[in-house]
Amino acid sequence: MSYLSRTTALAAASPAVSLPEAAHLDLPEKVLQFGTGVLLRGLPDYLIDKANRQGIFNGRIVVVKSTDGGDINAFARQNGLYTLCIRGIEDGQQVEENVVSSAISRVLSAKSQWAEILRFAQTPDLQVVISNTTEVGIQLVADDIRQSPPVSFPGKLLAVLYVRWKAFKGDKSKGLVIVPTELVPDNGRKLEAILLELAHRNELEADFIDWLEAANTCCNSLVDRIVPGRPDVAAYNALTEELGYDDDLLTMSEVYRLWAIEGDEHVREVLSFEQADKGVIVQPDINQFRELKLRMLNGTHTLSCGLAFLSGFETVRGAMEDEVLGQFISKLMLDNLRPGIPYKIDEQVSRAFARDVLDRFRNPFIEHRWLAITLNYTAKMQMRNVATLVHYYEQTRQVPQCAALGFAAYLLFMRGTHQKDQTWYGELSGEEYPIQDEKAGYFADLWQRLTPAELVTIVLHNQVLWNHDLNALPGFAAAVASYLQQMLEEGVYATVAKQLNSEVTA
Repeated sequence: MSYLSRTTALAAASPAVSLPEAAHLDLPEKVLQFGTGVLLRGLPDYLIDKANRQGIFNGRIVVVKSTDGGDINAFARQNGLYTLCIRGIEDGQQVEENVVSSAISRVLSAKSQWAEILRFAQTPDLQVVISNTTEVGIQLVADDIRQSPPVSFPGKLLAVLYVRWKAFKGDKSKGLVIVPTELVPDNGRKLEAILLELAHRNELEADFIDWLEAANTCCNSLVDRIVPGRPDVAAYNALTEELGYDDDLLTMSEVYRLWAIEGDEHVREVLSFEQADKGVIVQPDINQFRELKLRMLNGTHTLSCGLAFLSGFETVRGAMEDEVLGQFISKLMLDNLRPGIPYKIDEQVSRAFARDVLDRFRNPFIEHRWLAITLNYTAKMQMRNVATLVHYYEQTRQVPQCAALGFAAYLLFMRGTHQKDQTWYGELSGEEYPIQDEKAGYFADLWQRLTPAELVTIVLHNQVLWNHDLNALPGFAAAVASYLQQMLEEGVYATVAKQLNSEVTA
């Protein structure tokens, strides 16, 4: 069977996959992208390809890979083409879609093709820079931008901007819109500060530094899409048979997508691919998307993971398919967490986001394990849920019962009974499970010497953990202690079922 390539893509005619047209493969190169990872292929590159198919953005991507080897050979063999297999639930309907993306024009190695990358930096069609170089990529390191290549991502980007400034003699219309997608808060603002600091350290001209600030825009952005990447061997073989070709770059993705970009009208005009998909949003303030994701998606995961795991469910989907746990998770998100978001968000927006999240939780194609979500449980609880709890009380003056039950289950999950190789373990139905949390020893000690009610009081009072005295939230400690005692006596699942029933009959 032949590999996916320009020739096979244009010659194929399969109902199983959406293929590009010849015109899409000859569009001008408008984007410079640092990184070849699956998130970039599954989100920004997919969205640019979608816009090209609609005749909107009409531009392709030159990708910079930091090293030789690896998937750079597959990109060359396949003419930059790859298949994105989109699977999930959207608006309650199951989605299965295969798309051959033609957004990537070529992939260049920074190590061996740096001169070619700098030549591309001087072309008039270039408008946009995208990056995903992991969280450590946006860091200031000592770097000489005249090296071939510079060491760091910011150093490489600064070198690109410097040769561009020289090539166009400081023309401010030739500045770029730069959109980092690394999972760092205020990623654009931090990248801009590093670029300016590096420019000063490299003793670059004052006119260039003025151009760097005035002509270029570094945008904060937030990306959200689960892109597992290559499927297992059996699934890959089945897809290959269905598609009719081999593809070493084949990538799986959930259907949900969000790329929120902080920018003004100029940014929106340059990033015209925003028009192609509801998942791309360009607006002056994207904090609401960060808050929605942190409080409703991540917060729900954190307040549900111990509860679901201790109820006997291994995966998120498994819990969502259960009538009791599925109803509880929905109520927790909508009734306790949504009203507690400490940021003003339109109710219709938050409810629509909740529907999308619940669809994602039900995705039959992704096995998201509750035990994996318990990693760094305490830190996640503080970061994702404490501000929500405090704001909920400020708004309602009531006990968030689902959140109290979820917090009680967290305390029960943290009951370490024994330690091996510096890892604490709890027990469930005679089987041990790891407690991968830096506070595991603290909780093991409390469980050994305190009653459940005493433990609740001590933990909620611990302002080192929460930056708040959670005992000050009226009725919260009593509710947590009551649920914890009930779970110890009657079981976790039975406690959830009884709590739901009591709210229905109240």
